[in-house]
Amino acid sequence: MIHVCSLSKVDETVARTGAQRLLSLLAAGTEVVRPASILAENHLHLVMHDIAVAQEGMTMPGEEHVRALLDFGYRWDRVKPLVVHCYAGVSRSTASAYIIAAALAPKRDEMELAKTLRFLSPTATPNPRLIAVADMLLQRDGRMIAAIEEIGRGADAFEGIPFELDIKA
Repeated sequence: MIHVCSLSKVDETVARTGAQRLLSLLAAGTEVVRPASILAENHLHLVMHDIAVAQEGMTMPGEEHVRALLDFGYRWDRVKPLVVHCYAGVSRSTASAYIIAAALAPKRDEMELAKTLRFLSPTATPNPRLIAVADMLLQRDGRMIAAIEEIGRGADAFEGIPFELDIKA
């Protein structure tokens, strides 16, 4: 199970779920304190801004970020939950949860997965750059991009409500 939340909900989500792995996607300078129950080797902290096109002074999500999150996802034994978070729990984290779920269940239909994501999180607005890079790396021929475009932008929110996404093989 992948649990998605905002930075402000990390401690309570990790405690509530018993998660042993944590993926943090934050801009440079945004601090995250790893919960004591998460071993250092089970925490991946990727530094990027929530942008889809290059902007001066900002780190755009790139292939190295997506490769790292995919490697992290592939190493997850799925015995205990994985918590994925970004600052608001709306864009980078929802994209990453979608990407990991697609990678770990390669036969799962991209549109079904996107619609499930929308059902679970009305505010989810997956970062389109992360999705595009993952679509290329996972050789999905544009299906991930099209599925995320189809569900469209989520409802406006300062912070997403935590949710869980089941991995179906």
